[in-house]
Amino acid sequence: MAEADRRRGGDRRDAHDWHALEPAQALAILDASAGGLAGDEPARRLARYGPNRLPRGRHRSALRRFIGQFDNLLIYVLLAAAVLAGAIGHFTDAAVIAAVVLVNAVIGFVQEGRAERALDAIRGMIDPTASAIRDGRRTTLRAEAIVPGDVVLLEAGDRVPADLRLLRARNLRVDEAVLTGESVPVDKGVAPVDPAAALGDRTSMAFSGTFVTAGQATGVAVETGGATELGRISAMIGAVERLATPLVRQMDRFARQVTVLVLGLSVLVFGYAVWFRSYPLDEAFMAVVGLAVAAIPEGLPAVMTIALAVGVQRMAARNAIVRRLPAVETLGSVSVICSDKTGTLTRNEMTVSAVETALTDFRVESDGYRPSGRFLVAGEPVDPPAYPVLEELALAALLCNDAHLRGTDGGWAVDGDPMEGALVAFAGKAGHDLTAARAGLARLDEIPFDSRHRYMATLHARPGRAPVVYVKGAPERIVEMCTAEATPDGDRPIDLERWHRRTEALAADGQRVLAVARRAMPPGTEDIRPEDVEAGLTLLGLVGLIDPPRPEAIAAVAECRSAGIRVKMITGDHGATAQAIARQLGLDDDPRAVTGHDLDRMADDDFHRHAQEATVFARTSPEHKLRLVESLQADGSIIAMTGDGVNDAPALKRADVGVAMGGKGTEAAKEASEMVLADDNFASIVAAVREGRTVYDNLTKVIAWTLPTNGGEAFTIVLAILFGLTVPVTPVQILWINMITAVALGLALAFEPTEPGTMRRSARPAGQGLLTRRLLWRIAFVSGLMVAGTFGIYAWATARGLDIETARTMVVNVLVVMEIFYLFSVRYVHGTALTWRGVLGTPAVLMGVGAVVVAQFAFTYLPVMQAVFASRPVALPDGLVIVAVGAALLAVVEIEKRVAERIGRRG
Repeated sequence: MAEADRRRGGDRRDAHDWHALEPAQALAILDASAGGLAGDEPARRLARYGPNRLPRGRHRSALRRFIGQFDNLLIYVLLAAAVLAGAIGHFTDAAVIAAVVLVNAVIGFVQEGRAERALDAIRGMIDPTASAIRDGRRTTLRAEAIVPGDVVLLEAGDRVPADLRLLRARNLRVDEAVLTGESVPVDKGVAPVDPAAALGDRTSMAFSGTFVTAGQATGVAVETGGATELGRISAMIGAVERLATPLVRQMDRFARQVTVLVLGLSVLVFGYAVWFRSYPLDEAFMAVVGLAVAAIPEGLPAVMTIALAVGVQRMAARNAIVRRLPAVETLGSVSVICSDKTGTLTRNEMTVSAVETALTDFRVESDGYRPSGRFLVAGEPVDPPAYPVLEELALAALLCNDAHLRGTDGGWAVDGDPMEGALVAFAGKAGHDLTAARAGLARLDEIPFDSRHRYMATLHARPGRAPVVYVKGAPERIVEMCTAEATPDGDRPIDLERWHRRTEALAADGQRVLAVARRAMPPGTEDIRPEDVEAGLTLLGLVGLIDPPRPEAIAAVAECRSAGIRVKMITGDHGATAQAIARQLGLDDDPRAVTGHDLDRMADDDFHRHAQEATVFARTSPEHKLRLVESLQADGSIIAMTGDGVNDAPALKRADVGVAMGGKGTEAAKEASEMVLADDNFASIVAAVREGRTVYDNLTKVIAWTLPTNGGEAFTIVLAILFGLTVPVTPVQILWINMITAVALGLALAFEPTEPGTMRRSARPAGQGLLTRRLLWRIAFVSGLMVAGTFGIYAWATARGLDIETARTMVVNVLVVMEIFYLFSVRYVHGTALTWRGVLGTPAVLMGVGAVVVAQFAFTYLPVMQAVFASRPVALPDGLVIVAVGAALLAVVEIEKRVAERIGRRG
């Protein structure tokens, strides 16, 4: 066991070269035999290596996780706002702010700990029982009792309980999609493979958590529990640190900026009021409270949360289910999408796309597994019955086949191997009656597919004629078994070199290639042996199969490119196949492909360069996917990563937005992701990105509307104190303005539809904060206009002899009216608001404006409101002047917007 201990305790890459050893060598290293472990040896090894289950880490208690939700500067600012609001007697507003803090904490508490659930989902992938040989007898064990050296028996339908080095295998096929992403079950054998082989090419191994789809095998357990490939991925998920989303990072930075600014300004204003203007302490304190209430956008987090929730609803309508609210905005920032191939960019439906016979090359138009479609020669439709060799090839593909097609509500589905299903559909397209053909040429005998001989053969009775054998399999194998090739005029000697070149050409085009051949058998033949078919065959032709791109994915990729979003394909499939699909999708003009084997040999600098420049990454491992995401993030790019298998979970967790497949995705992938695609469709990701950009635009609108209006209120108080003037608006009136307008007006911006040209703009820079230079200028400019309007109305009212309560009521109304008119300008970040569409607004905007107007009439004219807020009635002519001030502000802001756009174009 010394060698085994060295392997299990050393570097992980050294520990996983069991696939390169002969079965006898693996048994010798493990001090085991084909008869299984005996006596108390299993108990000793169980004590030494531990149970065959994935390790559980230490978790924080629920109370600590909940308390941790309040450890955030923005939360401190909100709590301070609540205390200030309560200090001036506005308990309702204080309660609302406290409720926002509590809701945010609850959401964070519920969403935290998804890595733990991802690990639990992976742990559930180990079956509770397994069959093993101990003391020379077959026995059923709990899977967690399997130890290194145990000889495990596998049959179709079993889940592999540990990493096994295969000792014997018969027709073994294993679905490894959860580990490798490979869409087709892998043929397994006992022959050693290259030590540097990628995980998907280690055909001498069966890995924990994968499914046996066909055949039988015996293997020796070489790794168990956390030492398996599945366990290694589990450890990677636990070790991966989830990044804060751009919105969270920006809000944290914004909270710090607001905190420093408000506290600093409040201290300066308080000191100035007391020492230079001789304000009484209580009056100075109340003025500072008013300043803080005006400056702190206490309603902003709630409105931003609602904007994100609206985005979640819109994305759900596009089959994108968002699990974490900040991911909505993050999608709008995405600059790179790393996508799986099978089922996301492609249809996950194998189909025959090309058929090559001795004299004619055909292209086949397909609609999934539907047994109908056209055959083209040189781009022109042809009738299959006019080509006898094509007809016989299609018949052979149908008969040498165990799959069946069935109609469903959504189209056609396959019972059996996807490639065999595609061949059945191909036969239907060629005009064969699928049921009658199989009944008329009954199967007498068969040689099942085996990875050792790489073909399948079936013997069929032909009424009135001698039986015939049809053979299909790997072209390099079948062609060597042929001595002739079929033509319409009869068989002729085969040109081996020509068929090898044609095979290579189809493979280079990303197609999986099968060869189909026949041999007439002597009359009365009722069974066949390998020696009957491994020589003397007549080649009917080659069949090229491909999992075609989704048509909507092609359009979505084009939309991504116009939006400045790079799309990279990361797949467990072969490089040539992936590169061909990348060309058809239009991922790049000349897509470059890099394999996992290439990545393993690269230094860090080369790895980073290839991560940036390459478009296709094939035969990748979980480490490759994780390193690629981290490398792409290193330059500040925002990464969306799609995946469906356990192998994708670490990268999904690390990516800025992890996107799991809802249909074929594992629970581990879903738990590690921020978003789940209900339809497993790449086009839905792009639709979600569009909605994410819309959400960000709307968040920008909310900020661009909130901060200038708050700034106008705050600067009004600051200027009044600086110049020793009467403050034209009281703190409680400011709270009224903020409470009414933030809910009714700011919230309306969350429902704004997507602006034209949203997906023709480049992804915004990764480091761009919420407060851009343009927005800072807008805050200062609009705040200045609001201060001017506020003091102008107040001066006009007092100059006419109106009492201070009426003047302040007019100031409150002019602030609200200016905010209403400014709302219509803010609705269009990238265009003018002075259009019929801009004037009419959306239902949400009109409802918000209507609610504010009603509230302001109540504020101004209802006696109970006058008693609370010290408001007074306003005469109609004064009201018209107030409306005119708002209209003037809109005109000035729109002129400034036009000027800024022209300056920007010149720059």
